[in-house]
Amino acid sequence: MIRLNEVKLPLDHDEDALRNFVFNKLSITAEQLVDIHIFKRGYDARKRNVITLIYTLDLTLTNVDEDELLSRFERDQQVRQSPDTEYKYVAQAPADLTERPIVIGMGPCGLFTGLILAQMGFNPIILERGKSVHERSKDTFRFWRKGELNTESNVQFGEGGAGTFSDGKLYSQVKDPKFLGLKVKEEFVAAGAPAEIIYVSKPHIGTFKLVTMVERMRRKIIELGGEIRFETRVDEINIEDNQVTGVTLNGGEVINSKHVTLAIGHSARDTVQMLHDKGVYLEAQSFSVGFRIEHKQELIDQARFGTNAGHPILGAADYKLVHHCENGRSVYSFCMCPGGVVVAATSETEAVVTNGMSQYSRSERNANSAIVVGIAPSDFDNDPLQGIALQRKLERNAYILGGSTYQAPAQRVGDFLKGAEAKPYGDVEPSYKPEVTMTDLSTSLPDFAIEAIREALPAFNKKIRGFAQDDAMLTGVETRTSSPVQIKRGADYQSLSTKGLYPAGEGAGYAGGILSAGIDGIKIAEAVALDMLKTN
Repeated sequence: MIRLNEVKLPLDHDEDALRNFVFNKLSITAEQLVDIHIFKRGYDARKRNVITLIYTLDLTLTNVDEDELLSRFERDQQVRQSPDTEYKYVAQAPADLTERPIVIGMGPCGLFTGLILAQMGFNPIILERGKSVHERSKDTFRFWRKGELNTESNVQFGEGGAGTFSDGKLYSQVKDPKFLGLKVKEEFVAAGAPAEIIYVSKPHIGTFKLVTMVERMRRKIIELGGEIRFETRVDEINIEDNQVTGVTLNGGEVINSKHVTLAIGHSARDTVQMLHDKGVYLEAQSFSVGFRIEHKQELIDQARFGTNAGHPILGAADYKLVHHCENGRSVYSFCMCPGGVVVAATSETEAVVTNGMSQYSRSERNANSAIVVGIAPSDFDNDPLQGIALQRKLERNAYILGGSTYQAPAQRVGDFLKGAEAKPYGDVEPSYKPEVTMTDLSTSLPDFAIEAIREALPAFNKKIRGFAQDDAMLTGVETRTSSPVQIKRGADYQSLSTKGLYPAGEGAGYAGGILSAGIDGIKIAEAVALDMLKTN
């Protein structure tokens, strides 16, 4: 196949525009063009009133000498041979395999580790401390409505992981030369995701669709010979002579295996403590803390798309902002949720944590995003557990500021910037459930973070007019942006200190979002399978 890159057309081009572009570019006839496959579609909105669509196209041709065509366009970067994007399994389990690999955690990383292992015939055992996604959803919505927290079944813990209650964004900046991200998206489509996630530049799924998809993927793993246990917490990793030998569960059961994947997510703090106590090598890593900011979605749409706001191809507008402050800190937007809501995301009692969530339609009245400040390991002397301690301190302080009822502390941007007394919310109604308490946020984060955010918001206002408007809402605190620790691993994906232990995904410090976590899960599955074949 032939690939055409950077094909630029007007936002409202007619249905024949792509075919006509191909005919004119390659000087071929309609009879020679069998099919146009859209590999990717993005847009350039730098001129908001004149938005351009940008395509990458894969062409199936007939009666065309493709080698001659490529030679003719040798110096034209727009015309190239299409790469091979088909996923190829690296191994197949032998019939006499006696060991079963263990996967701890069933978020996006653990889900794909388990799925790929099952597809290769290795019959994985997946252990998830939380409940199935359906039961977990009941617990999560009960917390949002009534403030009744189940510490083992919530936004952070349960089938599907933290990504299930999010915008379902499927884009990442990780390098992906083997097109593993395409495999992730293809499996999602097979499980019921919209087909467009394969090719749009910023695909998303939304919470309700994710719930159904995760259930279907679970059934697929089981049909292929995998085993999944819910409400099963791993209390100890068993290690002998620096080799993992299995796990001990919360009920005392021991499961033996020399291949254990740690896909625990960024909030399994008790597991991190256990690993540290067992001598598994981990290090502190950078993370971020801040607030959720909310505006009316129409303000963001107008700022980004101008007269094209509301166009069905563009949908609800997003943004990505960063500001480097005079105090040396950086402030940036994170996990932007167009047309979404701010949700309660704690997994511990007497703590408040915020996150953002959208449905596929992105039709809620507000846009929200985390506005966060970077925290470096040097801020706590590189102690690998002090990042967790700081997160807990901020979350418990937010609980107190919110009135000790799981209400979140919130403040209008205008009052926050002026250091003024908190007044009732105005034009932008906060979406956080279970409710907010309007209060002074200046004591909710370290002083350097408050200073940095107060400098950044007016700077962001220069990029998006109205971003720092008085009635925009801040809700605190956002602390679970990423894991504050990294469980170090080598080129073979095994722990640097413990053979057979595979740190994986966001909780181990190797991913940041659904897509990158899924990609890492595939890499881990491949590494586990190849090592099992060597040691079988």
